[in-house]
Amino acid sequence: METQQKAPLGFWAATSMVTGNMIGSGIFLLPASLAVFGGISLAGWLFSTAGSILLALVFAGLARQVRGSGGPYLYTRAGFGEVPGFLVAWGYWISIVATNAAIAIALVSYLSVLWPALTNHAGWSTLVTLGFVWLLVAVNIRGIREAGNVQLVSTVLKILPLLAVGAVGLFYLEPAHFQPWNLSDQSAFSAVTATAALTVWAFLGLESANIPASEVEDSVLNVPRAAVAGTVIAAVVYIPGTIAVMGLISPAELAQSNAPFADAAALLWGPWGYYLIGAGAIISCFGALNGWTLCLGQIPMAAAADDLFPKFFGEKSSTGTPAKGIVVSSIFVSLLVLMNASESLVNQFTHVILLATLAALLPYLLCSLARLTIAIKTGEPLSFLDVLVSLLAAAFSIWAIMGTGMETIYWGAFLLMLGLPVHVWVKWRHRLK
Repeated sequence: METQQKAPLGFWAATSMVTGNMIGSGIFLLPASLAVFGGISLAGWLFSTAGSILLALVFAGLARQVRGSGGPYLYTRAGFGEVPGFLVAWGYWISIVATNAAIAIALVSYLSVLWPALTNHAGWSTLVTLGFVWLLVAVNIRGIREAGNVQLVSTVLKILPLLAVGAVGLFYLEPAHFQPWNLSDQSAFSAVTATAALTVWAFLGLESANIPASEVEDSVLNVPRAAVAGTVIAAVVYIPGTIAVMGLISPAELAQSNAPFADAAALLWGPWGYYLIGAGAIISCFGALNGWTLCLGQIPMAAAADDLFPKFFGEKSSTGTPAKGIVVSSIFVSLLVLMNASESLVNQFTHVILLATLAALLPYLLCSLARLTIAIKTGEPLSFLDVLVSLLAAAFSIWAIMGTGMETIYWGAFLLMLGLPVHVWVKWRHRLK
């Protein structure tokens, strides 16, 4: 067993894993997806921020209750047993696959700032998207320390330009861009619910430090701190930046933008601002794709160690990484990119993030309840505040699930049910051996 001194991820690397996985494609393309709702989408941001902080507190508590890597899978198995644990591992794995596809699509969408032909040639944009996916597969196969270093540098580089747009843009808002407050044909409650479901996407990753917890130095202290600190940092960047972009660009133009933050920077600072923010967004998405590629191997590896996923997911390479699991998972990422290749970049992004959000919200719901179940099983005393936070986080997860829409829920349920034959097959193989 490794000593704490040898753990490759310290507090700042773990925090950058959380912040970097969240501040990826979401903040850069979400203003375009939210434009059809108008200013009411800001209410969705506030609700998703509050809910995400509650969930971060839940994962901080779970990190103290249950030691080891595996994140949502590990906690659900400890709270509810083998089958729910498998379904969470399966669903969360699907979520990360969809997340990686969405981030890669967003990366190429912003790359069109520097290479405009990508917006008009679907074939080229698809090839470049797949190229980034497999470049970061290669980085993560080399080792967790290398992936952590890439994450720390990219997180620092991407926060600064985002803060600049938010801080300066707030002084140049056009109030007319927020009128009418609700541009959609839905009721205010339905519109807030739908926008909260979209904006939750930007907070997926709050549990990123929990997933490779055994690789984090002094994990009992640093994993909970990283979960909460990373979520708060992301919120401080998200909300002012979104308000600035929506106030600078009219809703009609914003809905058609492939690079809304870069377009906003162009209005503030001219062409150099456009290219600077475009480059920052590319770095941001690159860092997030790197962090999620690391997580892509960790969840199935933890499940394989418990004989719930095929054994090859748990096999480590000479560099100590679950290389086979990362490669197989990235093949599915590539297939999802190819399935959506005929859509526009913004439409691709919107469809994929709703599926990724749904697939992550079910594990969030079960983990919120597992926090209480584990305490009951172990006799651990929880404060009234701990219980309240867990129940509110569970309620938020249910509300956000409903906001993803019935079509997304249908496809999510279908993909989740596909996991059951896999579970039966793995258990049958294990029994034969």
